[in-house]
Amino acid sequence: MARTQGSHAGITGPRIREAALKLFAERGFAAVSMRQIASAVGVQAGALYNYTPDKQALLFSLMKGHMDELLATVAATPQTGSAQQRLQDFVRLHITFHLDRPDEVFIAYMELRNLDPENFDVIEGLRSQYENHLESILQAGEAEGDFTIPDTKLATLAVIAMLTGVTTWYRPGGRLSADEVTQVYWDMVRKAVGVRG
Repeated sequence: MARTQGSHAGITGPRIREAALKLFAERGFAAVSMRQIASAVGVQAGALYNYTPDKQALLFSLMKGHMDELLATVAATPQTGSAQQRLQDFVRLHITFHLDRPDEVFIAYMELRNLDPENFDVIEGLRSQYENHLESILQAGEAEGDFTIPDTKLATLAVIAMLTGVTTWYRPGGRLSADEVTQVYWDMVRKAVGVRG
């Protein structure tokens, strides 16, 4: 299929993703049309189909890209030291990664319901990988005798929910710096999992 005159795959594709991300976060997936995305990019609506089959594929691509990047960041982070050190590293990584991506985080949680079942299963699988990474740290802390956790799965979900919530209220230039926020959250997580010492 011929590309729209003046468009370039390496430029237009990312611009479509950026526009869709912004519009989905502002208005919600269901309220955004392909025509609105095209208008935001400055191309004809039909040109979008050179880059994505449909709006569902675009949503899935945004969500999967976010999870792939998050898991790659985790994989690139050294997993050394005690469980307590690894948990502190996890808290720092999670907050640092997500503070720069509030729109991605909003879509990742609020638009899950709009995924087709097959796409939902893929994203849930990726989320489970991330949750399992944290749960393995909590289980190691229990085995080492450093944590006191009645249910590691429940604690995993609670910690992730607490850490992710920072993106809803944090603003650069506010009362606390990102480093100070991270330290406060680490203190809360330590208490939540019963860190000893």
